[in-house]
Amino acid sequence: MKFKAEIEIMPLKSLLDPQGKAVSASMKNIDLAEIDNVRIGKHITLDVEADSLKVAESKVDTACKKMLCNQIMESYSFKVSKY
Repeated sequence: MKFKAEIEIMPLKSLLDPQGKAVSASMKNIDLAEIDNVRIGKHITLDVEADSLKVAESKVDTACKKMLCNQIMESYSFKVSKY
């Protein structure tokens, strides 16, 4: 069966997000001073061929841990659904 995974990777809350900080600081320049604490991450989608949802989730979790996410600096979450 084919599954689709949607993965969100974000910097850890305890770490500085320089890109998010720069965007937050620039919000007042476009008259959006009420927006702050911007955090910028990654959104990844991928297809997985697996026998079951549980197997697909396991494969996505392994991909996140081994390649997609630097767990020293980032956290991840994902959702897997059947095509």
